[in-house]
Amino acid sequence: MTAVVTKAFIKLPPLQLYRYRYRCKRISWHLKVSDQAASGYYRLNLSTRSHSLMAASAVEEVLPPHLNSTSEPPPLFDGTTRLYINGQCPFAQRTWITRNYKGLQDEIKLVPIDLQNRPAWYKEKVYPENKVPALEHNGKVIGESLDLIKYIDSNFEGPALLPDDPTKQQFAEEMIAYLDTFMKNVLTSFKGDPVKEAGGEFDCVETSLQKFDDGPFFLGQFSQVEAAYVPFIERFQIFLQEVFNYDITSGRPKLAAYLEEVNKIDAYKQTKCDPKFLVQLYKTRFMVVFLTSATYSLIVVSEMNVIEIAQLVHLSLLQASS
Repeated sequence: MTAVVTKAFIKLPPLQLYRYRYRCKRISWHLKVSDQAASGYYRLNLSTRSHSLMAASAVEEVLPPHLNSTSEPPPLFDGTTRLYINGQCPFAQRTWITRNYKGLQDEIKLVPIDLQNRPAWYKEKVYPENKVPALEHNGKVIGESLDLIKYIDSNFEGPALLPDDPTKQQFAEEMIAYLDTFMKNVLTSFKGDPVKEAGGEFDCVETSLQKFDDGPFFLGQFSQVEAAYVPFIERFQIFLQEVFNYDITSGRPKLAAYLEEVNKIDAYKQTKCDPKFLVQLYKTRFMVVFLTSATYSLIVVSEMNVIEIAQLVHLSLLQASS
């Protein structure tokens, strides 16, 4: 492994400094705050160790602070390609993974947006939909996470996330088309017994992982399908295990191997949230009462339909800021 040491001065309030410490620890940076160099400034010694990747070499980075209503906009449409994300948003995570896997850390600049306190200029000048992710590229802004996975893969250099094999391409389209159904059915199960009601969806994942035998992923090798699915499988696995004591990998060896292998991909690992944070976020934002009975009953705010549940989950994951 190769070690690289970087020294920098960064102006950080104490809380943000703590978050930088935590994030550096999470993505295998070794950070040492040696002294306070000037008022509000700290000298940071960053030592990184590079890891092998199935694709481009890993570039370790610290996510910049999220921009909020008091933040000035970057110099928009100046030729810089910017990916507007949020550090806890699974939809944005899809595009973040894609960017990392293709080794585009220098070509595509991350601009985190605080979704609980959005800057007005983001809606007015960048993306009228006022959502993340959004990509500023070649004088225009493009949104929608699944579209952006394909756009980044097609319009930038780096390892391809879609194989040339027409059979695999067709299967990728089928898997991505099924994603909304997968998410809806798992989310709906939170109202009842996820062990019974969500099991079929994870059985489908297990079956899908048996389609190709030339690797552990949906298409054999890491692909657009992983970028689309993993942010949600990750969250469902954590939440169901912690709240319902339901291990989605039990009796599903392909899924177990899949999750083990995907967690070796640096492009994905660098985008992960703290599991404890995710569980607490679900509990808080769902506004639910968990009953630890044999049926693991879940009381959701009265008479919510599937769409409302999905919207609530969407908001719960999008509106948290680091």
